[in-house]
Amino acid sequence: MSADTAGITVAVVAKECLPGKVKTRLTPALTPEGAARVAAASLADTLATVRALPAARRVLFFDGSSLPEGALDLDGTGGFDVVHQTSGGLDERLGALFDAVDGPTLLVGMDTPQFGRADVAPVFDDPSRDAWFGPAEDGGFWSLYLREPDGAYLRGVPMSREDTGAVQRARLTDAGFDVGTLGVLLDVDTVPDAERVAALVPDSRFAAALHAETVGSLR
Repeated sequence: MSADTAGITVAVVAKECLPGKVKTRLTPALTPEGAARVAAASLADTLATVRALPAARRVLFFDGSSLPEGALDLDGTGGFDVVHQTSGGLDERLGALFDAVDGPTLLVGMDTPQFGRADVAPVFDDPSRDAWFGPAEDGGFWSLYLREPDGAYLRGVPMSREDTGAVQRARLTDAGFDVGTLGVLLDVDTVPDAERVAALVPDSRFAAALHAETVGSLR
């Protein structure tokens, strides 16, 4: 990775892992409590990866009323500034984040616990690029980097649709940005998704949590 990475902020978009509020598509195969534990493990793995990145600042962009260390396994949020999400749709909330940060910013979600340092190495190798885009298998995106963050590039992008990623990328290219592309990753939405991701990172907190909740059904 380039030594010229001192100015990059890495922000993790996350929500409080409460039963019935997170990973609801993992139920009824998992109980709401089990789904929340799996979500918490996914978030913990993501934060551990972000801690290891050569970032100037780490932000937990959080939707929730409290940060229970035991539930989220944040280790005291080690080095993360907690910024609470605003109200509104996801595009509005992400827009608010990109308005609030200063300097080059890399956004990642909490639903790709398999994401590792190598997946974002291109960003740190070439931070002078206008943007980096990380597409997700479901048509969305798991990461987004803007050298000059501006929420206007996210507001109005329809979220949670098969064309979300295409619309977001077009918003950037239409602005004349030189957009680099990161590898495609799978978001954990369903139990089959979770099983595929756990197989990729068998030693992760996420895989252990999923295994515990499915009573050893993973192969």
